[in-house]
Amino acid sequence: MSTDGRDSLAPTYTRVMLKISGEALMGDQGFGLHPPTVERIAKEVKAVHELGVEICLVIGGGNIFRGLQGSAQGMERTTADYMGMLATVMNALAMQGALESYGIHTRVISAIPMDQVCEPYIRRRAVRHLEKKRVCIFAAGTGNPFFTTDTAATLRANEMSCEAILKGTQVDGIYDKDPQTHDDAARYDVVSYDEVLQKNLKVMDASAIALARDNNKPIIVFSLSEPGGFAGILRGEGTYTKVE
Repeated sequence: MSTDGRDSLAPTYTRVMLKISGEALMGDQGFGLHPPTVERIAKEVKAVHELGVEICLVIGGGNIFRGLQGSAQGMERTTADYMGMLATVMNALAMQGALESYGIHTRVISAIPMDQVCEPYIRRRAVRHLEKKRVCIFAAGTGNPFFTTDTAATLRANEMSCEAILKGTQVDGIYDKDPQTHDDAARYDVVSYDEVLQKNLKVMDASAIALARDNNKPIIVFSLSEPGGFAGILRGEGTYTKVE
């Protein structure tokens, strides 16, 4: 029991946004979806769902197509970005299938209407899904080119009144340099939004950080590859960096 009388195992937040990259779904492959990896992440979400936490989810599309890379290779930027948005829908449907195989009710909600495969984004309807303990997977970014899925996750987190944004990555927090290539990289326990922007720490793009800052939305960066890490973070356990 914690000193303030609350159960120390109770989740810190009751409604959260989980943002993961598309690359997180491809496992050791160089491209596409790796079903065992999708199932492993779905198990992490299931563990948090069983704590009673309401979950929003945004998945990038970089494992299939990244608009910025397409643009760099000569494609028209707007077209490339729309292709990237469609890739996020594919990832959302894959995650929906994995979650529902574990008995978790979900809704894929797309910023680009495509009624035969998912719901269009209507804020009040999405909020109602969360209240009914359905996992809401927001797809197709913001529905606009030139915005990343980081910005989409932050936008939806604000619209859904999420209490925090959790970003699952390959490392256990934010470092002053890449810990995979620098042995002397130092991890931050807590860092401010302005520090992230000023030091150009690679957490989320600047638009997402500024949107989180302006709405006092904390960002928690943790390792999604750590079994039980997502649920652990919500119980105040494990290693992570908090942006606030």
